[in-house]
This record gives sequence, C-alpha cells and structure tokens, in this order.
Amino acid sequence: TVGDALKDRFDGASRVMMPNTDLEAPAQRNDAVPHRVPRRDRYRFQLRPHNPDHKSPGAKDLVYLEPSPGFCEKNPRLGIPGTHGRACNDTSIGVDGCDLMCCGRGYRTETMFVVERCN
Repeated sequence: TVGDALKDRFDGASRVMMPNTDLEAPAQRNDAVPHRVPRRDRYRFQLRPHNPDHKSPGAKDLVYLEPSPGFCEKNPRLGIPGTHGRACNDTSIGVDGCDLMCCGRGYRTETMFVVERCN
C-alpha cells in the first residue's frame, strides 16, 4: 500500500546538510554575459549526508535537515505539552497505547468502578 511505502521511506530517512555555496558561478572579466545556471538546474541542491560515512541520498530518498523535537517531554517554548499525566490504553499497540505514549518510561494504572443509574 501507499502507507507502507511511505513508512519504509520514513524509516530509512537520512539526515542531510546543504553546503553554503552559491549556485551561480562567478563572472569572468572577459565574459560578455555573466554565466548563469541553466533554469532547469536553478533549484538543484547538492545535499550531503550529515554523517560522512553514509552515502549521498538519491532522488527518491526521504531526507531531513534537523531532527524533530521530542514530544515525550514538556517543552513550553515549542508548545509541546509532553505526555505526562495523559490517559492511555494499556492493551493497545497503537499511538494511544501506554508503551508508546509513555515513551518507555513506564506507567501507572488506575482502575475505577463507576456506578451509573439507568433510565
């Protein structure tokens, strides 16, 4: 499925850096018209892997420049409330599951009995 293909790309995403070089070559004194990068190449970046031991990403590889912030711990500056104190489902393996939501820190369960009057 499309979702599986995207997940595979996400799992294999590479952190990259963009070199601080200008894409346009400097003009030579004797040039009548300054040398410009062809239009089709104007927005082509040469991405380099953040880790020099890794290979450069291909055209279809998923890349990122900065790691995402952690969502487990509270970070008011970024507006991240953290996951402490949230209710979770201890039988779920999804995003609402306690193992995932509590970020491997462990969790405390609480059982409540509620008596409600029927109509």
